[in-house]
Amino acid sequence: MSLPDLSVPSLFNVKGKIALVTGGGTGIGKAIAAALALNGAKVYIAARKEKLLKETAEELNAKGQGRVEYIIANVNNKAGCDALVSEIKKRESKLHILVNNSGITWGAPYDDFPEEKGWDNVFAVNVKSIFYVTAGLTSLLVKDSTNLDPARVINISSTGSLSPHAEGALSGEGNGTWSYNTSKAAVNHLTKALAVKLGPQHVTVNAILPGVFSNTYDSIWSQDVRRQAGTETTNRSCWYTARPSRSCVVPHFTCVIARYRRAHLARWRGSACHGWIREAINTMLGCQLCKRLYDSKSSDVKFASKQQSDFKSLNGSSNR
Repeated sequence: MSLPDLSVPSLFNVKGKIALVTGGGTGIGKAIAAALALNGAKVYIAARKEKLLKETAEELNAKGQGRVEYIIANVNNKAGCDALVSEIKKRESKLHILVNNSGITWGAPYDDFPEEKGWDNVFAVNVKSIFYVTAGLTSLLVKDSTNLDPARVINISSTGSLSPHAEGALSGEGNGTWSYNTSKAAVNHLTKALAVKLGPQHVTVNAILPGVFSNTYDSIWSQDVRRQAGTETTNRSCWYTARPSRSCVVPHFTCVIARYRRAHLARWRGSACHGWIREAINTMLGCQLCKRLYDSKSSDVKFASKQQSDFKSLNGSSNR
């Protein structure tokens, strides 16, 4: 039996593929959309705010070989998920890659944690939307998929899903993000359940567990947004001192992992909340916060190569 083509262009080839990235206007979602579009994929990005979506689409279309289009969508309920699914089905008859990236958090005191915004809305966006969007688009994912070229579902979880700490450096004094870590733990389990369901139909389902990262809504400079959500951190340095590595995950790195999950090398694995992915992201010692998501079409691969040797010897922890 001959080996498959293991060249980098073959392993990471997404040219001509069709992808949907929810929450694709900023942060990790934008980085993943960029990695796909800059390498020839047609990418749909979906989120609530048209202005951010339009800006991202224009930015990526000016640089990429592929094409980025946007869909205004709110996935905090089944109706919103169904509307997104219907819009994709109007435009495409096949979907190769689904990235369930939309996510929110909420912080409040332990003895006064709100039910609707604190629990219901967080679980609706972080967990239920993954199920309803994936279930709604299963027919497009399954179509023409094979064991050699399966469709991919990638769920963005969090290292917080493994942490029992709801109060700390990532929440304002007296507040805790009680529902966030719990919802991301649910994402991990749902990922495995979906993998069992869809694997026989040539659709792989995996999860990526990023650590602390910087974007518009979850960053050290978004004080107003964090204050409204009860997760304000007044001392910027505590974001770093809470981690042995004194560093923060850049969204840029997550897109490298997402492209790996799309690679042929990954097709043996039906479900992955991979320890090595978690550790690789956790131990990014010395990474600088990125103000730019990319510098060139191949920068994500260069970044991964540059950091690869460091991952073996570093040890740290983080929480998203």
